[in-house]
Amino acid sequence: MSSISTFSKFLPQEECLAVSNQQVSLKIGLPKEHTFQERRICLAPDDVAVLVANGHQILIETGAGEEANFSDRDYSEAGAQIVYDSEQVFSCPIVLKVEPPTKAEIEHLKPKSVLLSALQIKTQDKDYFTSLAKKQITALAFEYIQDDEYNHPVVQSISEIIGVASVLVASELIGNTSYGGGGILFGNITGVPPIEVVFLGANEVTQAAVKSAIGLGAKVKVFDNSLANLRKLKQAVNENVFTSTLQPKVLKKALMRCNVVIGAMRGENRSPVVVNEDMVKIMKRGAVIVDVSIDTGGCVETSRITTFAEPTFMEHNVIHYCVPNIASRYARTASFSLSNILTPYLLKIGEEGGIENVLHIDKGLRNGLYFYHGVLTDNTISQWFGIPYKPINLLFI
Repeated sequence: MSSISTFSKFLPQEECLAVSNQQVSLKIGLPKEHTFQERRICLAPDDVAVLVANGHQILIETGAGEEANFSDRDYSEAGAQIVYDSEQVFSCPIVLKVEPPTKAEIEHLKPKSVLLSALQIKTQDKDYFTSLAKKQITALAFEYIQDDEYNHPVVQSISEIIGVASVLVASELIGNTSYGGGGILFGNITGVPPIEVVFLGANEVTQAAVKSAIGLGAKVKVFDNSLANLRKLKQAVNENVFTSTLQPKVLKKALMRCNVVIGAMRGENRSPVVVNEDMVKIMKRGAVIVDVSIDTGGCVETSRITTFAEPTFMEHNVIHYCVPNIASRYARTASFSLSNILTPYLLKIGEEGGIENVLHIDKGLRNGLYFYHGVLTDNTISQWFGIPYKPINLLFI
């Protein structure tokens, strides 16, 4: 109780929303990402040009787009101001980041500024939210923003990239003997039996991956314990796909015959392990496992985190690829996708007279709000970390 009491000292009283909807000019900062293996950036140069043309000022830390193959010159020609001091970027009234800011970066945020980034609640601690409260930050999480159809566009975009990427990675590994692969083409060649792929989990990631695999001519099997999810995937793919619940005998038989396993199981806190070590032992020599759920522990018992520098390891003669944040492998495409989603929101914030007005009228954007002027508005965070919160409905009437 004492910790909650201490935290409450930093919570300001809720403020009245502005009523003016006169267009305003935004000053937006894009710092360079320093999180391990994060290569994306929130805005592509073309969208920066659109924002600048609408009267907004964009400050970008030098080198922020290099990993996504966007140069400082690209951004400068689009009208952005290239900044060599990261503190200057973080002092902007609106800050865009792919990854959540570190505690040191939060210290550089200007009081009462707006932070738009991923939240990644499972990687945070109480001090992170305390720091935001002290600065009276208004913070929105990418992954919780909803569109008019109640979908989560950023999550859908990332899931689609991860799904397609997992198939491309598997295709590269299964065909490359230098990785231990069998020199097998990922496809269906006349007179040659098609490659067989097992998918673990029926969700947005596997939906994109299944479509890609089928497009290359692979024979596909999907396993999940939810019949509803299996049915939804089958309808979305619109193909005659083999689906099954996670019955051990059926799964073992599929693992013995397949060339590739793509694991995308998700759990509330940790991904369930549905393929144990004994199951891996019965797989073909040179088969490939791409465990894209490794960021939440992995769904294959033999999986362990790898890096872009050393992406694979061999276990029981099976190639394992377990790089977290696989979307960053295709940083340019992922940055374009994220930029396409965020730019309309930024334009709307300017047109409607600021973030206050947009949050008042746009329920989908408001769904991503978890801090409002330092007041925690998310019940899940409150329950996880024992922090008092105020429901959004009390702040936006």
